[in-house]
Amino acid sequence: MMDLSEALQEYLALRRSLGFKLKSQESRLRNFVRYAKANGELRITSKIAVDWAGHQCGPATWSSRLSTVRAFARHLQVVDPQTEIPPPQIFPPQRRPRPFIYSDEQVAHLLKSMLDLHPGSFRGPTYHYFFGLLASTGLRFSEAARLLREDADLGAGMLTIRETKFGKTRIVPLHPSTTLALGRYAAIRDDHPVRRSSQFFFTGDLGKPLIHANPHFSFILWTRRAGLRQPEQRDGPRIHDLRHTFAVRTLLSWYRDGEDIERRLPELSTYLGHNYVSATYWYLTAHPDLLDQARLRLDARWEAAE
Repeated sequence: MMDLSEALQEYLALRRSLGFKLKSQESRLRNFVRYAKANGELRITSKIAVDWAGHQCGPATWSSRLSTVRAFARHLQVVDPQTEIPPPQIFPPQRRPRPFIYSDEQVAHLLKSMLDLHPGSFRGPTYHYFFGLLASTGLRFSEAARLLREDADLGAGMLTIRETKFGKTRIVPLHPSTTLALGRYAAIRDDHPVRRSSQFFFTGDLGKPLIHANPHFSFILWTRRAGLRQPEQRDGPRIHDLRHTFAVRTLLSWYRDGEDIERRLPELSTYLGHNYVSATYWYLTAHPDLLDQARLRLDARWEAAE
């Protein structure tokens, strides 16, 4: 029987050779292995997996934690048949938070507020153009924050997004208005020699890349000023909802133009950097207008068939 720690190392190496990054999964599984060993378990059992999944965390993560162990157990059972694979559906499935779809006015107010919140600071224009890029392309926060200046070809109007969530690299064409906006930011950024020498497209005053905490704090301030979140409220609109907004608006535009959604959905999936088209289907249920468009199209087909 292989030691759980050694088995985990082999599992992580195998999955990463297939292109998976597994940052959060590795942390979880190392925590699980420590927990199992501390409780005297030498192999995975359903009981220890379920106990760990519900240990020192809220119900919202129980299902996903157990799913992480299930994947590891399936791998390990090949070499250790006595490994137990925890049964599914022990916990209620983890539910995605309902996305907030921003209006044009709210996005415009967000961008203006970044300048107002940081008068005289380089953070103002940086966050203004950073959030503008997220809204106009649907990029993930990390993709825009890690963007290198050499990967922003403003002459061709394209970004190269490297080593994304699923270890892939993709090309993201830009709308001309987005290209012009990024060009304005680049000119402001390069006014200072320290920022000009940075390898990153979006930088702080010292030329370092953006970290999540700083723009996120400014974003939370904006949601409160805009009345989208109460001062004591923890939940509310998220930065990631800019990505949802981009996807939903793209789909609505295609619906209204009479496009074949099934045919064009892989284009959106590729643009967003999804690993599978099925991940993009979720956006179809993310907004009532999309469901209404689907209903209207279905009604039209039924009427034509009668």
